[in-house]
Amino acid sequence: MNDISTQNWTPPVFEIDGCDTLPKLFRQNCRKFGSAIAIRERDFGIWEEYTWTDYYDRSRLAGCALIALGIAPGDIVAIISEDNKEWVFSDLGIQCIGAVTHGLYPTLQEKQVAYQLNDSGAKVLFVEDEEQLDKYLLVQDELPGIEKVIVYDMEGLRRFSHDKVMGWEAFLELAADGAPEMHAAFETRIDAGKGEDIATLIYTSGTTGAPKGAMISHRFFLAQADNHPEMPLGPGDEILTFLPLCHAAERIISVATPIRHGITINIAESGETFNADIQEVAPTFIFAVPRVWEKFYSRISFIMNDATAFGRFAYTQALKVAERRADLLAAGKQVPLGLSLFHRAIDFLVLRNIRVELGLARAHTIVSGAAPISARLLRWFNALGVSVQEAYGQTETGIVTATVPGQSPIGSIGRAMRGVEAKLAEDGEILIRARSNFSGYLSQPEKTAETMVDGWVHTGDVGKMDDNGDLTILDRKKDIIITAGGKNITPSQLENELKFSPYISDAVIIGDKRKYLTVLIMIDQETVEKYAQDKRIPFSNYKSLCESEPIIELIGNEVDRANSGFSPVEQVKKFRLIDVLLTAEDEELTPTMKLKRNEVERKYKDLIETMY
Repeated sequence: MNDISTQNWTPPVFEIDGCDTLPKLFRQNCRKFGSAIAIRERDFGIWEEYTWTDYYDRSRLAGCALIALGIAPGDIVAIISEDNKEWVFSDLGIQCIGAVTHGLYPTLQEKQVAYQLNDSGAKVLFVEDEEQLDKYLLVQDELPGIEKVIVYDMEGLRRFSHDKVMGWEAFLELAADGAPEMHAAFETRIDAGKGEDIATLIYTSGTTGAPKGAMISHRFFLAQADNHPEMPLGPGDEILTFLPLCHAAERIISVATPIRHGITINIAESGETFNADIQEVAPTFIFAVPRVWEKFYSRISFIMNDATAFGRFAYTQALKVAERRADLLAAGKQVPLGLSLFHRAIDFLVLRNIRVELGLARAHTIVSGAAPISARLLRWFNALGVSVQEAYGQTETGIVTATVPGQSPIGSIGRAMRGVEAKLAEDGEILIRARSNFSGYLSQPEKTAETMVDGWVHTGDVGKMDDNGDLTILDRKKDIIITAGGKNITPSQLENELKFSPYISDAVIIGDKRKYLTVLIMIDQETVEKYAQDKRIPFSNYKSLCESEPIIELIGNEVDRANSGFSPVEQVKKFRLIDVLLTAEDEELTPTMKLKRNEVERKYKDLIETMY
C-alpha cells in the first residue's frame, strides 16, 4: 500500500470502548453479544441464522485460510459478488489479518475488473459464482498478480479444474492444518492493527476519468459507526442488506454500525425478492437510495389505481388529514384535538396498512442517501407517518450530515454529525473535515491534494447553509448549467420533481450553452406498462412503449406538472424518452441506478439534437 498523503492536518485518534480498529471492536463485541443473532440470510426462501459467535468463527476461518495462502498485512484481497454471508465473512477475515479488502461491483465488465485489480495490486480474488469467475478467466492473462481465486458458489463448476481456482469450502479447509497456531496468529494480527491502517479500497465511479481507489482506514469505520449517537440503535434492531456491500454507505450501515451496536443484518436473497424480504423482515433500521423510495411511492400509486373508488377516496382523505397535521407540527403550532383524534383514526384504518404493505411498520430509523431525494416525496412519507432522514456523504468522507426530524427543513441534507466540521467555500462549494476523512487515493497523490486541502474535503457539491447549520445542496458544481442567455440553472431540483412521478424512473436535464432546457427521460417500466394495459394501449416491447403517442402524452403531462413549480427559464421546453431499458450493467447507469449525466449526453447526442 502507498503511504498516506501528507496534509497540514492530522486526523484525530479515535477509539470505541478502547478499540482503535474495527477488527478489535469486532472481536470484543462478538464475545459480548455471543449467542444473539448477528446475520440472517435468505436462501431459497429459508432464513438461515448465524450468531455473533458464528460470525467471529467463520471470519477467523477465512482469515486463517488467507494466512495459509501467504497473505501479509497490507496485501490487497478483492471480492466481486452480490451480497451474501461469505462477502461479510471474507471482509472481516481480511481486515482482521491486517490485509485490505477491495470490493468490486458485480455489474462491472471484465475489462473494468481487470483495470481495478491491476490498479489495486490484489493478490487473492473472491468471486461469487461461475458468472463472476468467467470475468476473471476472460482477462486472466492480464492479471499476473492474482495468485488464487476462491469461488463462493461452485454450482456448475464441480468438474472445472484450474491451478489458481478453488471453492469456498476447500479454501476454508486450509485453516484446519495447524489450527491452534493459526488462531494465535490471527489474534496477534488483530492486536497489531492501528487506527490509520488501511481497511478497504473503494473505487470511485470514474464518470470524469479512470476510477480512483479511495483508501479507507479503520479510523474511518469506527468514526462512522459512532457519529450518530442520537439514533436509537442497539441489540434487537434489524436492518435489511440489499445495496452492494462494496458501496461505502452500505458497508458503513451493514458492517460497521451493526458491529458497534449489536444489530442483526438480514441479507436479502436478491433484488427481485426485495419487496417480499422487507415485508417479512419489517426492519427497524433502514438505509436506501432515493430510487428505492421512489419505487415505494410508485408501488402505492400502482395499488391505488386498482383500488375501489372508496379505497382511493379513503387514501386521498387520509393523506390530506395527515398533511394538515404535519404542517401544523412543522410550524410549531398545536394540533386541534378534533384533528388529532381524526388523524389517529385514519392512521389506524388506512395509513398503518400502507406502512405494513411497504415493510415499514416497525421502522424507527429510516435514512435516505447517496443521491438527492425529492422534497415532495419526503412530505409524502411524512404524511404516511414515516420520517425519512436525509443523510449526505461521499466515499471520501463517509456519511457526515443528517436531518434532525422535526427540526431540519424538508429537502435539506441536515446538520454536521458528531466529529464533523462543515463550511462553504467562497463559490458555495461544501467543504467537509471529519474524523472519518479518507486517507487519500491509491498511487495518486496529486488527485488527493486536489480533493483534500488541510483536511478539508472539497465535495464538488454547491450548497447553502441556514442559521441552524442545516445544509441544502443546490447541485453538483460541475453539473450547474449556464444557458446561452447566461442564466445559472441547478438541474437536480427539477430532475427530482420529475422523478416524483410514478411514471418516471430517471431524468437528465440538458441545456448548457443552449437557448433553453430540455430533458431525457427514462420511464418506469412497471407502472407505464400497467397504465398501457389499463388504457388498452398496444405495445410489443419497451421500445414500442416509449414510441407510443398516448405514453408520450402521459409523460408530457408529468413534465408540465413538474415545470409548474419553476420559473420559465428553469422549465424544460422539450423532452425525449430513452427507449432502451437500462440496467446497472449499462455504462449510462451507476451501480446505485443513477443516470450518469456525461455518459448520457455523449451516448444520446443525436437524440438531444432533435430537441434543438
